[in-house]
Amino acid sequence: MFAALDISSSALVAQRMRLVTVAGNLANLSSLRDENGQVRPYQARYVVFQTDPSVGGSTGASGVKVAAIQTENMEPEYRYDPGHPLAIRSGPWKGYVAYPRVDMMAEMVDALEATRSYEANVGVMELTRNMAMQTLRILG
Repeated sequence: MFAALDISSSALVAQRMRLVTVAGNLANLSSLRDENGQVRPYQARYVVFQTDPSVGGSTGASGVKVAAIQTENMEPEYRYDPGHPLAIRSGPWKGYVAYPRVDMMAEMVDALEATRSYEANVGVMELTRNMAMQTLRILG
């Protein structure tokens, strides 16, 4: 019974990291500079999950963990704005500004999915707790 709590706890931690990553993507939706102040549009980040056999029990069930947070390497979205201070000054993209290619709708769907998964795991934890309480009542 406690293995179920461990598995759900690992899923809660993983989904929390997914929500943090989505929040970072949405917060940097129009960031045109990197952490060092260099002109480079933000690259979206995504969480990669992996099964965690160390969490779970002898039943074969396993938990989940964050394997990596990957950065998406996509070409930025170019918008023509020659008066912008960060507009490209020469080359084929002269007069264009490079913006991050972050899809707000896809990020919102990811956030919604992570929230629903989080809620489902909280529900599993509550059911597990209730079953343990009922077992103790029967035994006691």
